[in-house]
Order: sequence, then structure tokens, then C-alpha cells
Amino acid sequence: MIKNLFKKQKKENQNDKYLPIIALLVHAAKIDENYTETEKTIIKKVIMELNKISLDESKKILEIAEKAEEKSNQIVGFTSEIKKYSMEFRLKIIEIIWKIVYSDGASDNYESNLVRRLCGLLYISDRDSGMIKSKVQENITKK
Repeated sequence: MIKNLFKKQKKENQNDKYLPIIALLVHAAKIDENYTETEKTIIKKVIMELNKISLDESKKILEIAEKAEEKSNQIVGFTSEIKKYSMEFRLKIIEIIWKIVYSDGASDNYESNLVRRLCGLLYISDRDSGMIKSKVQENITKK
């Protein structure tokens, strides 16, 4: 019984490890005040990939991240955790955010401003962000 408790606690802690990242993705999805099912689907896929879990479990983590995002009033707390990861990982996060931004087909000023601020906080150059943005736009037009 005690072993099961520790296994469960370990799994919950693993999921918590990525909570700031997921909350940041939720924030990016909500910034235009139009939080869509398409954006939620993108985020759930990321949760599944990060945690190697099922869709049902990812829905639960998404709910937790949504609550964490609602309680937070700044992105610095989210990005300080992300900065602990490699540059490759941070670039992947920016790519996911661009996918969320363009999931409705366009980027508004609030979304573009958020990505610029995030790139600054994560030490990602405008050049790298621009290349990622172009790649995401190309993939959208191919579909």
C-alpha cells in the first residue's frame, strides 16, 4: 500500500514538472479572448507527448493548468521554469505557441506581442522566432 502511494505521488510530481509550460500554452491560447477547442486539442497533444500519458489524463492536467493560468497574473513565473531546459526545447515551445496563435488562421497584435515578450524572456532571437513562425505558416497553407 505504501509503495502504491509513492508511485502515485511520483507520477503526480512528474506531471507538475511541466505545469508551468502547459499553463503558458493556455495563456497563449486565451490571449485573444477566444479559447477554442482547436487550441485545447493542440495543448492536450503536447501534454500527452511531454508526460507519455493518455488523452483522458491529459484532459485532467489541462484543467489543472487552466486553473494555474487563471491564478497567475504574469508570464515570468512560467518562463523562469522553461529557461531551465535546453534551447532546442525552448524553440519547440515557441513553435507550439505559434501553432496555437495560427490555429484560427491569423495572428492579432496581442498574440504577436506575447510571442515577442516570451522570446525575450526565453533568450530566443527574433530571427529564430521569425523562422519558426514562417515554418508554421507554411504548414498551415499546405493543409
